[in-house]
Amino acid sequence: MRRVRIGIDVGGTFTDAVAIDDATHELIAVEKIPTTHDAAEGVAASIIEIIESIMRKNDIAPDDVVFIAHGTTQATNALLEGDVAAAGIVGMGHGLFAGRAHADTTIGDIELAPHKFLRTYTEFIDTGGTADIRESIRRAIDALRRRGAAVIIASEPFGVDDETHEAMVMDAARAMGVPATCGHDVSHLYGLAVRTRTAVVNGSLIPKMMETADMTSSCVKRSGISSPLMIMRCDGGVMTTDEVRRRPMLTMLSGLAAGVAGALMYERLSNGIFMESGGTSTDISCVRDGRVMVRYAELGGRKLYLRSLDVRTVGIAGGSMIRVEHGKITGVGPRSAHIAGLSYETFSQPLDVSASLKLVAPCADDEAVYAAVEDASGRRVALTLAGAANVLGTVPDGDYAAGDARAARVAWQALGDAVSMTAEAAAQAAMDMAVAKLRAVVDALARDYELAPEMVTLAGGGGSAGVVTPYMGESMGVPWRIVKHAPVISTIGVAMAMVRESVERTVANPTGDDVKRIRREAEARAMASGAAEGTIETTVEVDTKANILRAVAMGATELRRVNGVRRELSDEELMRIAKASMNVSRDGVKRVDKIWSNGMYTIFDGVVEKRHFTIFKERRHMIRVIDKDGVIRLQRDGLGVTFGAIGEAEELLDVLLTETTIYGTVGGTLPSVFAYFAERQVDLSGLSTREQMNEVLAMETDTRDASLPIAMIAVK
Repeated sequence: MRRVRIGIDVGGTFTDAVAIDDATHELIAVEKIPTTHDAAEGVAASIIEIIESIMRKNDIAPDDVVFIAHGTTQATNALLEGDVAAAGIVGMGHGLFAGRAHADTTIGDIELAPHKFLRTYTEFIDTGGTADIRESIRRAIDALRRRGAAVIIASEPFGVDDETHEAMVMDAARAMGVPATCGHDVSHLYGLAVRTRTAVVNGSLIPKMMETADMTSSCVKRSGISSPLMIMRCDGGVMTTDEVRRRPMLTMLSGLAAGVAGALMYERLSNGIFMESGGTSTDISCVRDGRVMVRYAELGGRKLYLRSLDVRTVGIAGGSMIRVEHGKITGVGPRSAHIAGLSYETFSQPLDVSASLKLVAPCADDEAVYAAVEDASGRRVALTLAGAANVLGTVPDGDYAAGDARAARVAWQALGDAVSMTAEAAAQAAMDMAVAKLRAVVDALARDYELAPEMVTLAGGGGSAGVVTPYMGESMGVPWRIVKHAPVISTIGVAMAMVRESVERTVANPTGDDVKRIRREAEARAMASGAAEGTIETTVEVDTKANILRAVAMGATELRRVNGVRRELSDEELMRIAKASMNVSRDGVKRVDKIWSNGMYTIFDGVVEKRHFTIFKERRHMIRVIDKDGVIRLQRDGLGVTFGAIGEAEELLDVLLTETTIYGTVGGTLPSVFAYFAERQVDLSGLSTREQMNEVLAMETDTRDASLPIAMIAVK
């Protein structure tokens, strides 16, 4: 029996699906059909249609499917289009907190897009009075429904510590047939106004997303697949449809997360910048040590307690049109050929020599400054960034974006004639302007997440990867590559995604017991969302400035079999990978040594020496941890390494921290620490005390054979 993973990406125009072999990760099939917006079942109809098609064409039996997930833009589109339910807020508080609580739970209308609003209404209950609290809640819900609320939100100061009153409101609302959510259900962080706002956004999506979740689940069951349908989240993980009904806002921005999830899980991207380029825009994200950077999402310029991947979008991609003003090329985008209703010049039949420049307005309120070319027969095509790259010959041979360079050159020469340039010079000017916009975002990401210059590698995905990534990589002087199956990397990301759960609490100076509790809570949530217990890996972070304790648990939906298909790399091959990542040809690199290996992970140390003023000699160590598949799992400047047996783990950690802690006038600064044993990489870098590190390390190792080898690395 085959084991197959199916991923489905529901877009505004098309629904894509892929089937992937669970053992080899090879792509079995790709399918594309129009999205069924007008069907009685809505987009669920296209989901069931594409599932049946890909299974029938590739002889995949229902029992072969061990994982099935879909990504949807429905929540994002609902917010952009204002297609959300009006929210009624039951604010609560008493005593000195009542006045502030009333203000913080009176959110007002939230602007989602120009002239599109999420309407909110607030009724406040003083919970310190003598009146029957249950009757007060019922009257408040009635009043909110009369005002137009279709969903109820419960919010109270310190509701994350005592959920009693918020739970009473939810129970009462549901008993009255009204969907409901509350502050503690969406976040355990203090900050009543932000928590209430987040709960409002979540609640406003519940009616629409409940209907969709029910419909899609029933459609998958009709296909005979017994594996539960999973839904893509904005943080790159997946969750069950039950969780979608409770926390639909987690599907916001999930389309942005799917591409980088594919690069991480399928392409095994470890460090660098991932750029997914379509027809209109490029989504850019930063990856460090195999993890994508995460930040709080915003809506209408206001923060939400919603952790999503830090994906930054730029209106530059393969279909971006060229702006021409006063006889000069002045910019690229944000309008695309698709918006203008025009074909790409490089994917069209060549125009005749009579072709001349025409400036068009893609939308009614646009200026007529976007370049198109028209010949004597009346045929008109757009001048695009894809055409520019094909003119310059920078698109790799056989790439999805490779078009007809001759057709592109004819069109671009018409532009060149109008601006007194050759076709190639005009194409280069456009590419340089586009890359400047993209590079500004790449540089900002590298600064924000302290990505050293030698760690910057560009990985391109999406249909226009071959347009953007090669030219940008060459202009920046950094390594680049197009990921495998780039045009469907987002759909692959859905198929390869893992269950992810994040728990945050406001805790000042957390103890080891606090760390232990939040770690177990995150793991329990991950299992409730469908992760198999033996697959879960958990990281814990302490934000000492914001007093936030955070745990993130990730796991697979099934116990994956050991992959016996891929060939393990030799020591020589691993050494070549390490040397390439260290750029050993540059000045100062004296040697690269293999210093530890357990079969799964190998640690390399690159020694760099530089002299200053011919007297002072600076030495630094470039650490690389590479797994048996050749993926760099850690790439940092090292401070120290200790290794021994798991039974000595606490002593090894104590020695490492004693030798590498930096002491100043206000105390010691701990390094970031990573531990390696068996198949596990344990990230202790988010912890701020020795006690916390010891607690996590003990939890990870207490069931392991004490004689197993372990290595610990301290890095900057």
